[in-house]
Amino acid sequence: MLRHLSIRDFVIVDRLELEFAAGFGALTGETGAGKSILLDALGLALGGKAEAGVVRTGQARAEIVAEFDLPADGPLRAWLADQQLDAEEGSVMLRRVIESGGRSKAWLNGSPVVLAQLRIVGNMLADIHGQHAHHALLRTDAQLALVDAHGGLKAQAQLVAERYRAWAALRRAREAAEEGASSTERERELLGWQVTELRELAFDTDEWQHLNLEQTRLAHAAGLIDGAAEALDSLADGEYAVVPQVERLLARVAGMAQHDAQLADVQELLAGASIQLDEALHAMRRYRDRLDVDPARLAEIDQRIQVVMAMARKYRVSPEALPEVLAESVGRLERLTRQTDPEALAREEAQARDAFMAQARPLSAARKAVAAELSAAVTEAMQSLAMGGARFEIALRPVEEGCASGLEGVEFLVTANASQPLRPLARVASGGELSRIGLAIQVITSRNASTPTLIFDEVDVGIGGRVAEIVGRMLHQLGVDRQVLCVTHLPQVAARADAQWNIAKETRDGETLSRVRRLDDGERIDEIARMLGGVNITDTTRRHAAEMLGLSAPA
Repeated sequence: MLRHLSIRDFVIVDRLELEFAAGFGALTGETGAGKSILLDALGLALGGKAEAGVVRTGQARAEIVAEFDLPADGPLRAWLADQQLDAEEGSVMLRRVIESGGRSKAWLNGSPVVLAQLRIVGNMLADIHGQHAHHALLRTDAQLALVDAHGGLKAQAQLVAERYRAWAALRRAREAAEEGASSTERERELLGWQVTELRELAFDTDEWQHLNLEQTRLAHAAGLIDGAAEALDSLADGEYAVVPQVERLLARVAGMAQHDAQLADVQELLAGASIQLDEALHAMRRYRDRLDVDPARLAEIDQRIQVVMAMARKYRVSPEALPEVLAESVGRLERLTRQTDPEALAREEAQARDAFMAQARPLSAARKAVAAELSAAVTEAMQSLAMGGARFEIALRPVEEGCASGLEGVEFLVTANASQPLRPLARVASGGELSRIGLAIQVITSRNASTPTLIFDEVDVGIGGRVAEIVGRMLHQLGVDRQVLCVTHLPQVAARADAQWNIAKETRDGETLSRVRRLDDGERIDEIARMLGGVNITDTTRRHAAEMLGLSAPA
């Protein structure tokens, strides 16, 4: 669960430190005070997309740090160990810094990470339901994603999508082969000629390097021979050769060192120089003996280089790239050879279709079971949300030949009255009904989710009265097993919370800032009374607030 949240210079928050506990917590305050800003900041710590505009005016950067308890079991521990990001003392620390220029950086347990890593951990720690989440339920893709997520079918659905794409690619290849056989054959003939030509060249980059080195050496052979002779003359053969002089000097110093030990170092240095010069002399003689002026070999190399250069100019590449041209031509030729055989492609297509069906059929069966269970659960919840007689059903619409999402599409159907037929959710649900249905779905699907912290951002918009009280009970019950945080404007919901925070604006040094503090029992009565009564708060309103909270009204 979320244990601590620290926010610095974010929107209208300058400095904020919040401690959280288990159970159901409510975040309340007047409109515009910044209730959702807290959740926006937490969303960034969990890996959300950042924009430069979130940095408080006049500041260089915004910083958000969120500390969570590390779940005792589940995949997060294994993932952190695999990434060498082990948590200390049973907690997970997420840190995000957004600079005023728009760049952002992320840390996980003190180590720099990429945003994708932060997002993976965030998805395993918390689930945020936005205030307009119920509107997404009108999209069929969102409906299908919700069914798969609720049933733990996301990995299976991804595999089905991959199998379908492979099948579709082979189907397109087979159709192209049937429609463009003649043009394909012409291109195949051209590629075959190119492959033969490049293979006959028998060229590789190592040969090119050796050719250029040998050409340089042979082209300068005469000069190299003269230079070697001059070097040998200076080392040993000339009148002023270095090697004999050093040897004589070494003998002289050795004799002197017998009478004065201080010359031992000089003797050692001269002995080393003598050895090095002697080795250089022998190496130079071996080099001179190997040197040879070979005009025939030079002409042969020049001819080979000209042939390679001509081929490179023909294909408009550098000589070093010719092997790559050959490889690309071979690959393209192999693909075209397959495409000129529609029957072979048809067999591959059939195999890919069978592989798709082998994964899609079990997915369909699993979706059917999940749809039935979720339909019944949402229908039951709707009865308690002032929608007696209403019914919710998840219909699986078969898709002929299948698609990337499987063998069916999903459509949410609803009827407000038992006597009326089921119709698509987008066509029959009013704004208030949609809010209630969406909240029911979110609460039910959250029960089976693996994330330990659930966050709801004004998902109770559009409801009130007795329904709001029921929603509060639902969230409180959800908080028995999970940590639940909810931004709400409804006193009936806030009154059911185990803890409550008030968000308000205040002016400090001429700047409007957001202030957040946890309320004690007396302050909760005042806050619930404000939510009930507005500007003028009477003793009666306070007594009503205390009754809602199960507390004694202040004297």
